Amino acid sequence: MFFSTTVARLSLGLALASAATAKVYDIQVGNANGDLEYSPEAIFADVGDQVVFHFHQKNHTATQSSFAAPCSPLAGGFNSGFMPVAANVTEDFPTFTVTVQDTKPLWFHCEQAANTAASHCGKGMVFAVNCGPDGSANSFTSFKQSALKIGAQLAAAAAQSSSAAGDGYGSSDSGSTTAEYGTATIPAEPSATLVTQTVTVATSSWVTVYSSYPGSPDPTPSSLGGDVIKVIVGGSDGSLTYNPQRVTAKPRDIISFEFHQKNHTATQSAFAAPCVRQKDASGNVVGLDSGFMPVAADATSFPVWNVTVNDTTPIWFYCRQHTPAGASHCGAGMVFAVNSVEDSPRSFAAFKALALQLNGTSQDSGSGSGSGSGSGSGSGYGSGSGSGSGSDSGSGSSGSGSGSSDSGSNSTNGKSSGASGNGAGVSRTTSAALSLGALVAAVAVLL
Repeated sequence: MFFSTTVARLSLGLALASAATAKVYDIQVGNANGDLEYSPEAIFADVGDQVVFHFHQKNHTATQSSFAAPCSPLAGGFNSGFMPVAANVTEDFPTFTVTVQDTKPLWFHCEQAANTAASHCGKGMVFAVNCGPDGSANSFTSFKQSALKIGAQLAAAAAQSSSAAGDGYGSSDSGSTTAEYGTATIPAEPSATLVTQTVTVATSSWVTVYSSYPGSPDPTPSSLGGDVIKVIVGGSDGSLTYNPQRVTAKPRDIISFEFHQKNHTATQSAFAAPCVRQKDASGNVVGLDSGFMPVAADATSFPVWNVTVNDTTPIWFYCRQHTPAGASHCGAGMVFAVNSVEDSPRSFAAFKALALQLNGTSQDSGSGSGSGSGSGSGSGYGSGSGSGSGSDSGSGSSGSGSGSSDSGSNSTNGKSSGASGNGAGVSRTTSAALSLGALVAAVAVLL
């Protein structure tokens, strides 16, 4: 009897020891910049440790897969489900928790845009727990490279399909897709046709090669020097607008943004992500950006920023400012377009409506949490879900214009749409409050 009681007490002591040493690993899923990443990408955890996924802007998942099939859900595996987070959310991000049950590897990926050229997993958005070291058969590097290879195959297949299907908004194959964040369904990006054309203006002629979209303007410049198209950003009445809201421009034309009262930007985005600065297929930020332009309420001279149009591809812009309360200017409809095709599903009105839908201040950000536990063993292939998101690649080179201003009336100059919480590749760990000394004392008393 004494022996049984001692064993029971020892078991309780060991349980307390396990609880005391358990750690919590915080994993940031995406960030305010729209990066497709988990940060950190890989961790090493002990049995009983918790992995907490914090979902940032856009619409991501933490879905268990296998080393053999990095971008396919593992049957019976963990899955957070989609976690849409608006661009103007800055706190109370939704979470999903996994408790580590053994030391076998756990592999995860983001399911967004699965099986399409826009696959987040295919762009390298993967994560691992207890993977092998670099150089081993199951290293994280090998896992990520496999995911990127799948992405390259999907992109090649999409390009081939697009070429075979032809172009145009009216094609029966154009279909629909999902926005790059949130859950909105949007019209798919039209296929562009590469055109080589001889352009003649006055006494000058040259050959131009450009991507032509259905309904896009003629590529012939209005003049050798181009026309200047003035766009007023904001106003003395505090209006959150570009005026005009859209323009049609030809190559060599100059869009001259004149910034009025408050503190605004003209920042290039994409139709599928209206309130996020545009990125290329590799995730690099490529969108044009004026930077913040603070203008005092009593100003009479205004700063100017110019963008030169290089071709007739649609270019989308938004203001990345937020009010002191955190509301997004873009979410209030402060967007602008160059060469939007107005008789297509991707019109300016559709672009503005999407900005309001995804980033409007009345939108519920959908915070919450989930949890799960289990081992990391098993293999298999699951069917992917989700749909792809295209992006309109804007064009044009920019130069800084003239003008100066006093400090603006908006106190949130430069405020980002949300804190990313990213560390330098190492996750934060939180230990239980019970100290080792207290634990030893507690076990001694029990025995």
